[in-house]
Amino acid sequence: MAFQDRLEAGRVLGELVAKLPDLKDGVVLGLVRGGVPVAYEVARACGLPLDILVVRKLGVPGQEELAMGAIASGGGVVLNEYIVRSYHVSEKKLEHVIARETQEMERREKLYREGRPAVDFTQRLVILVDDGLATGASMRAAIRAVKGRAGRVIIAVPVGAKSTCEELAQEVDHVICARMPEPLDAVSLFYREFGPTSDEEVKALISRPMSIGMGN
Repeated sequence: MAFQDRLEAGRVLGELVAKLPDLKDGVVLGLVRGGVPVAYEVARACGLPLDILVVRKLGVPGQEELAMGAIASGGGVVLNEYIVRSYHVSEKKLEHVIARETQEMERREKLYREGRPAVDFTQRLVILVDDGLATGASMRAAIRAVKGRAGRVIIAVPVGAKSTCEELAQEVDHVICARMPEPLDAVSLFYREFGPTSDEEVKALISRPMSIGMGN
């Protein structure tokens, strides 16, 4: 049941998303970086514009691989209060991490867009796409970044933990997940190729014309 790579996962997911009604006002936002190749194929299948949403993990100071939250371009912030308390992260340290990751987020957004403006999704359908959902921290930050402006919000992922998908379904209008195992040990297990998505690949995909699409 594994996908060959993110592009194949996006094609499978795109077929599912394209069956939904009322997509004509939609925009597909790929979570940077791994969600962008998936989002490209979803946007192509649906005949919708593609854009990016930069999301950064907030790592515990000294143990950066352990996420205590996430932030997204547009102002979405999610914190795991249990992790923050358990690792005694002070407010000052937390503010420092958020400031550092915000700076990196803004740098990446400028790098990827290359002067192109962001797609205006005010009162439109927003389809948030990532390559998988484990804890859902990054996706929650993405939801909070777009929910105030978007008309409707849909989450679309190739694979996600059943419990996470069910939790996030309470926060958005719809969740589409092609594979929903429980438990989900690792998203990478559902891909034969799961190397990191490069900056160059992100830039190439979001600048490529959408020449194919089913429309809706």
